[in-house]
Amino acid sequence: MTNKNVTIHIVDDDPSMLKYLRELVSSIGYQSKVYNDANEFLENYTADGYGCLILDLRLPGISGLDLHQQLEKNNIDLPVIMISGFGDISTVVKAMKAGVLDFLEKPFKGQELLDLVHNAISTHKKNRKKHKLQYKTQERIDSLTKREKQVMELVVAGKLNKDIAKELEISVKTVEVHRSNVMDKMEVSSVTDLVRMSLEVSD
Repeated sequence: MTNKNVTIHIVDDDPSMLKYLRELVSSIGYQSKVYNDANEFLENYTADGYGCLILDLRLPGISGLDLHQQLEKNNIDLPVIMISGFGDISTVVKAMKAGVLDFLEKPFKGQELLDLVHNAISTHKKNRKKHKLQYKTQERIDSLTKREKQVMELVVAGKLNKDIAKELEISVKTVEVHRSNVMDKMEVSSVTDLVRMSLEVSD
């Protein structure tokens, strides 16, 4: 991952703070996009590589917390670093429960924010990788027949072939055929791998 693949999005209604944050981010080689309020961000955001959202808590119109709640609705997966000069414990708790990655109270040291930005980018990369794996796994599950899905669920639950046969009222030989098809379509060679993939899509 190079810095060219990273964009830091910054939403703050204070022009001087926007300028400071933009220069701070630029000092470590990251490009940034700035927005004066939540609406401007929602209207202009485009997904471009990895990044994060530095978001002021108090904004005119839609607040920082309200914008954060709208991200998922708008298919925006950016980790959020929320900043505020009016933070209190209840606000921090509310923000963290809502899924905000980090909360930073103004005034803060530039390095403090940069450390959080590095962490947010790393988190974004891990989340994207996880979602990609989940999507791939789900595609494989979707390729299974109804009966193969039933067999897979019972295999993952630790059932033996004879128990699966009894539960589904089919022969052990038929279970073996379905089980073999499941392993082929899921592209795994062991039950352990099958269980792991099953857990991936249930997270």
